[in-house]
Amino acid sequence: MQEKPINMLKLSIKLIVLCTFFIFQAKISSSQTKGNIVVQKVEHIINPIGIDVQHPRLSWLWNDSREGVFQTAYQVYVGEDSLSVLKDEGQQWSTGKVASDANLVKYAGGELKPFKKYYWRVDLWDQSGKIVKGDVASFEMGMMNQENWQGAWISDDSGVEVKPAAYFRKQFNPSKKIKTARAYIAVGGLYELYLNGKKVGNHRLDPAYTRFDRRNLYVSYDVTEQLQQGDNAIGVLLGNGWYNHQSTAVWFFDKAPWRARPTFCLDLKITYEDGTTETIITDKSWKTNLSPIIFNSIYTAEHYDARLEQPGWDTPGFDGSKWKDVVLRAAPSQHIVSQVMHPIRNVKRIEAKSMQKLNDTTYVFDLGRNIAGVSELKVKGKEGTVVRLKHGERLYDNGHVDISNIDQHYRPTDDKDPFQTDILILNGKGENTFMPKFNYKGFQYVEVTSSEPVTLKQESLIGYFMHSDVPVIGKIQASNPLINKIWEATNSSYLSNLFGYPTDCPQREKNGWTGDAHIAIETGLYSFDGITIYEKWLADHRDEQQPNGVLPSIIPTGGWGYEWGNGPDWTSTIALIPWNVYLFYGDSTLLLDSYASIKKYVNHIDALYPSGLTTWGLGDWVPVKSKSPVELTSSIYYYADVQILSKTAKLFGNQQDYDKYTALASKIKNAINQKYLNKETGIYGTGLQTELSMPLFWGVVPNELIGKVAKNLADRVSTDNFHLDVGLLGTKSILNALSENGYADMAYKIAAQEDYPSWGWWIKNGATTLYENWNIESASDISMNHIMFGEIGAWLYKGLGGIKPDPEKPGFKNVLIEPHFVPGLDSFEASHIGPYGEIKTAWKRKGKKVVLNLTIPANSTATLLLPSQTPKEIVAGTHVIEWE
Repeated sequence: MQEKPINMLKLSIKLIVLCTFFIFQAKISSSQTKGNIVVQKVEHIINPIGIDVQHPRLSWLWNDSREGVFQTAYQVYVGEDSLSVLKDEGQQWSTGKVASDANLVKYAGGELKPFKKYYWRVDLWDQSGKIVKGDVASFEMGMMNQENWQGAWISDDSGVEVKPAAYFRKQFNPSKKIKTARAYIAVGGLYELYLNGKKVGNHRLDPAYTRFDRRNLYVSYDVTEQLQQGDNAIGVLLGNGWYNHQSTAVWFFDKAPWRARPTFCLDLKITYEDGTTETIITDKSWKTNLSPIIFNSIYTAEHYDARLEQPGWDTPGFDGSKWKDVVLRAAPSQHIVSQVMHPIRNVKRIEAKSMQKLNDTTYVFDLGRNIAGVSELKVKGKEGTVVRLKHGERLYDNGHVDISNIDQHYRPTDDKDPFQTDILILNGKGENTFMPKFNYKGFQYVEVTSSEPVTLKQESLIGYFMHSDVPVIGKIQASNPLINKIWEATNSSYLSNLFGYPTDCPQREKNGWTGDAHIAIETGLYSFDGITIYEKWLADHRDEQQPNGVLPSIIPTGGWGYEWGNGPDWTSTIALIPWNVYLFYGDSTLLLDSYASIKKYVNHIDALYPSGLTTWGLGDWVPVKSKSPVELTSSIYYYADVQILSKTAKLFGNQQDYDKYTALASKIKNAINQKYLNKETGIYGTGLQTELSMPLFWGVVPNELIGKVAKNLADRVSTDNFHLDVGLLGTKSILNALSENGYADMAYKIAAQEDYPSWGWWIKNGATTLYENWNIESASDISMNHIMFGEIGAWLYKGLGGIKPDPEKPGFKNVLIEPHFVPGLDSFEASHIGPYGEIKTAWKRKGKKVVLNLTIPANSTATLLLPSQTPKEIVAGTHVIEWE
């Protein structure tokens, strides 16, 4: 009879505990905001593994739509245990409550250990003292030091002239129950990694291209799920890439100083449940054999003989008794660092839009759009049937694929390596599926020919759009469909030329042309989260820079480009890229890393051209008809570089450098104006569009003459019937110079033209990407997927949407909003996700009024500049503004 009171007592205690818990939770909820921290990154990547830096950057994005909300303090917790971090414990690092509105900090806790996984989270406080608690995120360290590698560099015993790619394999048996496993692989060349018959990861063309004899990249993988108790097998397939370039072209990559047979080093680190570790390494115990890839070139194509396939080569139990021993090789360089950036992937699958059968052995597929990437073919046929897949951007009148516009720099020594033409030899065992592993191309059309009749359907071939898989962070939507198509074409060309480094075109060259890249830097950063690619590429710059400061015109390079095309109008990437990354991200790391290189570069030009004017450069490349003086255009870029160096010196507190380079910038500006500016008329040179727009855009025009020079530019554009008369350099400046100086309507007229010469002319003629030449009938310079005229993509955000970073508060901490409600557009929307969140401007005409909807993210502000109105400070939140 006594059990009942005891049970009632227990129930009462439970109820009291539960009530106390809910009251406590309610108190917590009342002290926290409704917003949340939606993104936490380390080194600008979500939950990365393989971090090599001792003081990684931690950043967060706060999503809160309340008006005027801002951060007053933060606290970061870092530890080895996720539960402890969740409970507000940071054994590795706890910042304490820091009074700051910063959303990026450098780790400054205890020493981070190689291969260790760390957990972290951030709390922040808003202006009313309420707390926003972040979720637990993670980052994992990599090698951190060259000495931590255990494996040896291995290869087969073949020379650089051997065509087939090599297989490598090793079988092993983990001794205990596996807790976690990580694979670290560094390669001279390209690779695909396999475990127990399955490819590891979904990356393509790893590792990214570098100056191989100065720096190599390794890639880290979590392979826990792909290992098994008992027998396991690792397989590695090596490709040439730019490391062992066997195709011959004008840039002499086949003579690169690093050239060698592909080689690799691998550590597979296994952690067991009992806490012990074991590392499977590359050593003499591995075996090798040649693969069915009988030829591979990153520049031209890939050849595959399906008759040579060895099923199960990467699985346990495979009979490798006929395979050969590997050989040990020297590492390509002594600087092996982690590849921490958005990887290349097959990002989009594209079905063929149509197929034309020309005869029993010839089919032509049309993807309906120009892409960079590969095609995948499924085909049945007799054993030994040779199938060729010729990729091109246009067709002859007879329906065959025409590659004459993209093969002009190729210098083949024989007919065994046809340009952009994959070769497949069928094994006769049912359907063969082929997609190249170590190559990509630029194409819209694929002509499939076979030595024996085959039957193909439209579904037999698909395309994969490949590029560095950078997150999309920007969007444009205009009432004029042509503008939308131009923006989409610009993005397609930008992505088609992003393969771990920015290139000019994905077919004819695949080179990291510096001029093309700095012209397109804002276009890229407005639409895509590209900081990791640019940080890697500026490391390539530092690898390539000569002791005297000289940079080559293509980066990376095998030696070509130090004597041609590398004046300041091209190689200003060394200053312009870090500066723009700083403006867009508010992160000065790349600027600091590049500071010494910018100085060497500027000092070298100063020594060569003490007058302040330089004739070093290519000038306004591929102009419509008028070519501006190289001395003017190159000197303006020289001025821009020195200005950036001066501002950077001030940012980092280097007063001596600030004084020196401020004076040098003034000297260059005065020299330009003294020689090229007629102060009476406000005309630069002969008054061409480039001659007038470049001084305006780059800040060379004396303040008192800006209005006069801008009026002259507008008059010139009117004389040219609101059409372009610029080349590469003028394209960067023309639209901006007009819209920033009171003539946005004229800039839009140029941008929206539909006849020659214009972006719209390309679109009206079927373009889905940007071209290399305004004249689509040109005999040369006629790649149909180039990014060099791509500034229009950035101008749409700036000149119409009005979204600009504030140099005084970079990273869009304060957003400069200056939209232009131009005639010819009924509505326009632009959005960009910056470090603080989404910034959006959307305007629409309503009768005689324009209604502007404006969104500014939490913890940031904006300065609104509308025509004929004084600047207005805007707080975070959503705002509706009417303008007449």
